[in-house]
Amino acid sequence: MSNIGVVYTGPGAVEVQKIDDPKLQAPDGRKLEHAVILKVISTNICGSDQHMVRGRTTAEPGLVLGHEITGEVIETGSDVEMLKVGDVVSVPFNVACGRCRCCREGDTGVCLTVNPERAGGAYGYVDMGGWIGGQARYVTVPYADFNLLKFPDRDQALAKIRDLTMLSDILPTGFHGALTAGVGVGSIVYVAGAGPVGLAAAASARILGAAMVMIGDFNKERLEHAAKVGFTPVDLSKGDNLPEMIAEITGSPEVDAAIDAVGFEARGHSGGEQPAIVLNQMMEITRVAGGIGIPGLYVTEDPGAVDDAAKSGNLSMRFGLGWAKAQSFHTGQTPVLKYNRQLMQAILHDRLPIADIVNATIMPLDQAAEGYKSFDSGVAKKFVLDPHGMLAS
Repeated sequence: MSNIGVVYTGPGAVEVQKIDDPKLQAPDGRKLEHAVILKVISTNICGSDQHMVRGRTTAEPGLVLGHEITGEVIETGSDVEMLKVGDVVSVPFNVACGRCRCCREGDTGVCLTVNPERAGGAYGYVDMGGWIGGQARYVTVPYADFNLLKFPDRDQALAKIRDLTMLSDILPTGFHGALTAGVGVGSIVYVAGAGPVGLAAAASARILGAAMVMIGDFNKERLEHAAKVGFTPVDLSKGDNLPEMIAEITGSPEVDAAIDAVGFEARGHSGGEQPAIVLNQMMEITRVAGGIGIPGLYVTEDPGAVDDAAKSGNLSMRFGLGWAKAQSFHTGQTPVLKYNRQLMQAILHDRLPIADIVNATIMPLDQAAEGYKSFDSGVAKKFVLDPHGMLAS
């Protein structure tokens, strides 16, 4: 196979290196006859990857990155019944067994069996079970019949691969944030963060029927792109009174639903980190009995945090305000399998041009380090890696 992959080598650094060819086995060496091996067609750089690369998690050097994977089946275990060599599939970033209580109830983001350290597994991510990442030429996917979403037509899938590659994470994640915030027909919505997940959340709010979707950020390039694809930008650099800024747009300082697509590396107007600022703003601007979806990542350990409390995930939230307003909060890893089939249909039937919305930009796998550096600078792009040159062709 001659596998190569994107390897985290230390804070601020990744390299494309030769890595082991995948096998039908678990990180602990167990044989996995329910697994398949994929030739990776596309694999994306995610903002969650950047948290590790910045040194803001306990990730160790040597970790093969990548949890947003679309691929072609090239080998199957003897227990795989519903997939065959040649199938083109989307891989949910969640590694899930399909058998435990959480999986049976649809909560595949917190599978109880695939990670000995805690609930929930993922490819190429710290503390998520040791599963090898898919920013590579080839990758192993366990519990394949349960996890993989097969595209109905290979040629159609390859023609829409820039959109379909978003099904592995950011589109279902954005949709989960919008849905759990209670977005529906006529909703007024505020999304914090104009990065790819924020744009995916905004796109999801729109197809759920929102009347207006605002996106707040400090990054002018990302705000310009958000406006270009039809959302209302809120330039947070122009003031620190978010309710007042929203009222200037809608006539009311409150919204029906708010979505935090920023997470624990949030920054305030001072330029310094304020990890709870977005959560506190969400409670302030969301109406009484409204909903707050939180697809933005929060961690239990952040060695680079601004204070000792935040280093262990303890944030200074004004939770009493949210309680007094009877607001609903929803957090946690997105259970991709709840949404990816419906979202696939929306893409295939031209209802959701997500690649254009997030400005999908294709680059070769061997240029991944440049992609990480560019993404970290805040460009208004979602980088899609092309390990075999199939997208470029």
